[in-house]
Amino acid sequence: MSLDIFWFLPTSGDARYLGKSDSGRPVTNQYLRQIAVAADTLGYDGILIPTGSGCLDPWVTASSLAPVTSKLKLLVAVRTANIQPTAAARMAATLDEATQGRLLINVVAGGDADELAADGIFTDHDARYDEAHEFLTIWRGLLSGETVNFQGKYHQVKNAKNFFPPVQTPHPQVYFGGSSPAAHELAAQHVDAYLTWGEPPAAVAAKIADVRARAAKHHRTVRFGVRLHVIVRETNQEAWQAAEKLISHVDDDLIAKVQAKYAKMDSVGQQRMTQLHGGQRDKLEISPNLWAGVGLVRGGAGTALVGDAQTVAARLKEYADLGVDSFVLSGYPHLEEAYRFAELVFPLLPGKAAHRDQQRVFTGGPFDASTVNNPQSATQAKTELETA
Repeated sequence: MSLDIFWFLPTSGDARYLGKSDSGRPVTNQYLRQIAVAADTLGYDGILIPTGSGCLDPWVTASSLAPVTSKLKLLVAVRTANIQPTAAARMAATLDEATQGRLLINVVAGGDADELAADGIFTDHDARYDEAHEFLTIWRGLLSGETVNFQGKYHQVKNAKNFFPPVQTPHPQVYFGGSSPAAHELAAQHVDAYLTWGEPPAAVAAKIADVRARAAKHHRTVRFGVRLHVIVRETNQEAWQAAEKLISHVDDDLIAKVQAKYAKMDSVGQQRMTQLHGGQRDKLEISPNLWAGVGLVRGGAGTALVGDAQTVAARLKEYADLGVDSFVLSGYPHLEEAYRFAELVFPLLPGKAAHRDQQRVFTGGPFDASTVNNPQSATQAKTELETA
């Protein structure tokens, strides 16, 4: 079975350490393009472009990546309450044509009530999923070529049409994540792929079973994916040292402040992330090689797989054995870790090619030590030097 391996675009910022502002990197389009080009070159299947008040606009960012990537799918996050479905349909069709069918949509319905209020969204938890249901009913109909008439509580359209169809039929695939019963029901009715944050395998299995059963009642099938971080090194010891180093500047006071903020949120997914560690440093390995340290000070996906390449690949397979066929991964900093994961783990994953070429010298030509035990490479390097 081939797995879809996506990377994550840090449009709200990147860093070498969590909780240490002077280790951060400016969020520039140039840097984001570097990450996207790396992911495209390395063979990642796609890249998630998030949404939120603290993120750069995902549509504009995705548009800037279209001309510098060739195979990478762009998974664009859309907060349904922030845009009319008719406008979103036109934007999706336009970007799908510009990328020749490389657009995917990640629907976001939940979130932080304070952040939503700042954007003028005051609906309660379950109502946000009711709104997303209306949005997707209209959006999917428009991109499927229908003339849509819809009268709902949150959206109303009359004789709505989308005049420029997308490349993908009937529409770009819809991804979505949420942990509440309302979220699972929305997934069952509307989405192509359901994403869960990286919880222990047993918890993920329970989510998959519930969404799958709900979808069956609507005569639908849904694919499944997991969103989590990765900290992979050449040895397990090095990986765990890197995990500890990532949060080495996080103090107890910062943890307490961040966790107090998360406790006020009505997001069931965020509540589940917080419950995994309870804000305690000594309880971060919540399942073999599944580490919750990121969630001490970061909202959303708060867990990471930690270990050497063989260990991380084995843990990914445990999720795959549950029915997961997609992973949306990230690591700090995102540029370097995209290379590291591809170089170390891709050779162990089905459908992914090893990024090695034993017939060429990459690291210094005839003066590099790697040519000593590789006469063919040394001869090739000498020839290239003489003909330069």
